[in-house]
Amino acid sequence: MKSKMIFGFHAVTSRIRHEASSVDEIYVDSARVDRRMQDLLSTAKAAGVRIILTDDQRLSNIVGTRRHQGVVAKASELSLARNLDELLDAIDGPPLLLVLDGITDPHNLGACLRVADGAGAHAVIAPKDRAVGLNATAAKVASGAAETVPYITVTNLARTLRELKERDIWLVGTTDEVEKNIYDVDFKTGSAIIMGSEGEGMRRLTRETCDVLVSVPMFGSVESLNVSVASGVCLYEARRQRLVKN
Repeated sequence: MKSKMIFGFHAVTSRIRHEASSVDEIYVDSARVDRRMQDLLSTAKAAGVRIILTDDQRLSNIVGTRRHQGVVAKASELSLARNLDELLDAIDGPPLLLVLDGITDPHNLGACLRVADGAGAHAVIAPKDRAVGLNATAAKVASGAAETVPYITVTNLARTLRELKERDIWLVGTTDEVEKNIYDVDFKTGSAIIMGSEGEGMRRLTRETCDVLVSVPMFGSVESLNVSVASGVCLYEARRQRLVKN
């Protein structure tokens, strides 16, 4: 099974707690003896994970960045659902999906996964081309959400969106160019919230496939929100509506 490197306290701790058997070993900075490191080591030891003491420079060489926080894990790829049809067939109730059309910044992807997990989205969907992959940086920013939220990449996003329509999933595209906003939409039915790229927004074909286009209302001086923040606003509005008792 293919292995990958995971780094940062949140990402590594989450993987050990959820799938300890998938962690081959962890490398930790022997110079760190603080409480946070001791808690991680206790978690790893209790789970039977092999611990290798090393230094900051070696950790940086392993992952290619100094932002590892003193801990790196070598782990197998998780067997989260990667097939959209299988995932949708297993959902009990109306699906709630986040679709990212062309997000290229791994920090934004990681943050989107984190808010998707927090809001209880069933999956994050993205195209394989012109989009960042789920790399180590994205996994670290996700703070464990990369291990719990299925991240499904598709070859043809427009075709996938049409297939979602066939399953009666409402396609809600986001743009700042329309007056209708997220509070005007009924998210209680199956919904896929679609976010465009950081600079150019949704691609034309994606936009044309949407059932409705909405904006996130802005009441201050800034014109727009970061894509992960906007994702959180939309997903939590959908979750709020579903929590309201009729």
